Amino acid sequence: MGSSAGSWRRPEDSEREETDSEPQAPRLDSLSVLWKNAVGFWWNQAQHLCPTTAHLDLTATRSPQLPRVLVSGACSAGSFVLVAFSQSVGLSLCGVVLASISSGLGEVTFLSLTAFYPSSVISWWSSGTGGAGLLGSLSYLGLTQAGLSPQHTLLSMLGIPVLLLASYFLLLTSPEPLDPGGEDEAETAARQPLIGAETPESRPGASWDLSLQERWTVFKGLLRYIIPLVLVYFAEYFINQGLFELLFFRNTSLSHAQQYRWYQMLYQAGVFVSRSSLQCFRIRFTWVLALLQCLNLAFLLADVCLSFLPSIYLVFIIILYEGLLGGAAYVNTFHNIALETSDKHREFAMEAACISDTLGISLSGVLALPLHDFLCHLP
Repeated sequence: MGSSAGSWRRPEDSEREETDSEPQAPRLDSLSVLWKNAVGFWWNQAQHLCPTTAHLDLTATRSPQLPRVLVSGACSAGSFVLVAFSQSVGLSLCGVVLASISSGLGEVTFLSLTAFYPSSVISWWSSGTGGAGLLGSLSYLGLTQAGLSPQHTLLSMLGIPVLLLASYFLLLTSPEPLDPGGEDEAETAARQPLIGAETPESRPGASWDLSLQERWTVFKGLLRYIIPLVLVYFAEYFINQGLFELLFFRNTSLSHAQQYRWYQMLYQAGVFVSRSSLQCFRIRFTWVLALLQCLNLAFLLADVCLSFLPSIYLVFIIILYEGLLGGAAYVNTFHNIALETSDKHREFAMEAACISDTLGISLSGVLALPLHDFLCHLP
């Protein structure tokens, strides 16, 4: 382990340490920059309100990521407008499609940008994605309960892209690819590139500079993280899409619709807590989380078929636990990838790993919806 850590030490590191040890003011400046970037990453990911919004703060790179950001912003604004003025199911679905494009494109773009910042911003980015679920549902519920119509509520959210621009200019700083500042020595020493060894000339690289062979080699190294995350998302969205509506208890004062809303809220709360937990504890073996989530699925599916749970409060606990497992798998997967990928390959690795949740959700939808209909027709 010592030799591995040594291989990551660059010649200029010692010079940087000598320089850093002299004045105290730069350290205060670095701390301020770190907090600004952390809040910026959290806030911009928390803009995934219902529907999701833009990630316009990525203009810091002046890079080929900029078109993605503009498309994401346009899709976000378009989704608000289409859903607000929709008079048909088809037009509403077009708005949902635009929101999904904005969400997916914004996620992969912003996550790849973390390769150019200290790895600590991944925790804040992940926490923002968890907070998005709560903020989205609570903001819509609060505004409609306050008397706004659904149309006016959606149109009022068009101001969010303006806030995103403000967060870029006031919070995020330009990425500094030459300095991994914000990482402690233990974290730097723990870095183990997925392929090869990092040379002194290695710098955070753009994904479009990699050859097909490099991309394939990095992707194969990522499979030990991608597969468990796919399984986690498959299991939890199988529960959410196929079982939530069937977990109905008559011995409670909550209506069927109220029970469903409580399930969703508790799930989002668990996701938010665990996606914000990286600074408290870290999990290296994410396959354990995948196994536990699959057991969760099997247990709740058995209850749907056999109805052996006596109280809805037990289901509340299980669903909260489901959200905790899902959020923990998400944030620890990307944190582990950031640690174990060389500077040159980190941006591509982050982008490639984003297929995990999409693939898991899609597979669960293919199987969960037919199963839901089948279970509904059982005597």
